[in-house]
This record gives sequence, C-alpha cells and structure tokens, in this order.
Amino acid sequence: MNALVIENLRKVYRNGVEALKGIDLTVKEGDFCALLGPNGAGKTTVIGILTSLVTKSAGRIRAFGYDLDREIEAVKACIGVVPQEVNLNMFEKNQNVLINQAGYYGVPRRVARVRAEKYLRALHLWDRRDDVTRNLSGGMKRRLMIARALVHEPKLLILDEPTAGVDIEIRRLMWNLLRKINAEGTTIILTTHYLEEAESLCRNIAIIDEGKIIENDLMVNVVRKLQREVFVLSLENTIDQAPALDGYKVRLRNNHEIEVEVEKGQGLNNVFRALSDQSLNVASMRTKTNRLEELFIRLVKSKSGGEST
Repeated sequence: MNALVIENLRKVYRNGVEALKGIDLTVKEGDFCALLGPNGAGKTTVIGILTSLVTKSAGRIRAFGYDLDREIEAVKACIGVVPQEVNLNMFEKNQNVLINQAGYYGVPRRVARVRAEKYLRALHLWDRRDDVTRNLSGGMKRRLMIARALVHEPKLLILDEPTAGVDIEIRRLMWNLLRKINAEGTTIILTTHYLEEAESLCRNIAIIDEGKIIENDLMVNVVRKLQREVFVLSLENTIDQAPALDGYKVRLRNNHEIEVEVEKGQGLNNVFRALSDQSLNVASMRTKTNRLEELFIRLVKSKSGGEST
C-alpha cells in the first residue's frame, strides 16, 4: 500500500507566484523518504498542503487511500507533523502539551498519559515534564515538538528540518528514535539541509527545485552523482602561492591554507606525500564541500540541459 500519493500538485499564490508546478510523488508505506531542495523550492508549500494549512490550486492527494478533498479528517488522523518553526504554547506544561494534543485526536486521557511518558522519556524530556515550555532550550523545544507529533501515533510522520539548531549528541538521539519508529512501521518524510542526515536515515530521496521534482530515486543512486570532494588543508608552513600537485586542483585560501579537490574515493595519501616532498607539513584538515548544494547544482544543470561538471 502507498502511504502517500501526490498527483499533479499545483499551487499559485494570489500574487501570481507559482510555488508548485505539477508535482507527482509516491511514498510507499514504511518508507523513510527525504524531500530535499534549496530555500524557496516548494518543500514547505507541499507540507502545508498535506496538513491543510495551505489550499492547493490543483491536483490530488491521497494518504493511505484517503482522499484529502473528500476525507480530510481521515487524512489528518494519519499524519503527524513537526513544523520548521516552533509553535508550542510557551505557558503550558510539557507533559500537558502531549496529553492535550492526543485529546485532539480522540485518544483517551489515560492512554495519552502513558504515551506522553513514553515519548518524553524517549526524547530525554521526562525530567522536565512539569516545566513550562518557555523554560526549555531551543533543542529541547525541537524534541518536544517531535514528541507532540508522535503522541497520537500517526502512520505518517512529516519532519520539516527537525534538527535545525540541535547539537550533535541530541541529533543522534533523534536519529535513533526515528530509525526505531520507522522500523516499527511508521512512514517518515524528512526535509533537511544536511545531506549527511538524509543519507544516514533515508532509503529514497525526492529533490524539488523551483516547484518541480527534478530527481526521485533511491538514496544510494542519487549520492553516486557526487564524484568530487573539496578538502581544506591547514599547513604548518607559510606559503605565498598554491603548491603544484600533479593531478589535483589546488587553490590558495591564505598563507596557511589550501583547498584541494579530489575525486571521490581517491583519498589524500598522494596529496600528503607530494606536500611532504615540497617540505610542506599538514597541521589539520577538514571537508569544505557542501554536498547538498553540490548535488542541487549538478541536478539542476543536468535537468536544464546545461553541462554537468
């Protein structure tokens, strides 16, 4: 069964901006799917339409067989959403946020209490259950929003950049929880600006740009399109020009740093050896490449008929 079927989805705002230009997307039940795209591509508009916060201009949407136009309440019952912006009641106790949310979906209060404890514990918020929301840190509020979206145990969970502003430790906690609930059968759609996050979690990926789906494939197939990486090497030496490294593109950043572009999988052993031969010692290194941005650029160029580098 398909969890979500979107057919020819269009959205034109009153000011004439065409945010969506006939999107088709199918997400299978039990999938973990990434919906990626640059800012303004249409991701949030898609989510807004799915959650009935935005009115579509044309097209059809079905969730688990329910038609959004004719069976809107059934569709809403299937979906849990973690929006991009924090929209919690800042003066409500954290436990009550979940209990009251469950009540909107007809979950009995005694069941809601059990579920609230379950998800607050899972997201390491149980010890803050009696605090009001405004006293939480930004990362804690993000986690509370995930717990709120899960408390009615939806069949489809939609997360709009859920780890923005969250530290690495908490991000990995959230990743583990999402993997667990996905393994238990919950379908998940994730939007994120971190390709590594999508790559780690998702099996399929749809990429949207300027209101159109420009790629829809298995994650492993899409990531194969990235063939190069750029590394920033900090040198112990002071240099005035980029060293010559046979077979590599090198750029001078400043008198202590260079950028080296390598083919994916090529490694840096030959780079280190060549630098050492020139009496240049590497103090540290880091990856520069914004892999998600690179992927967008390559796909947009290929879809528009431009040269793909």
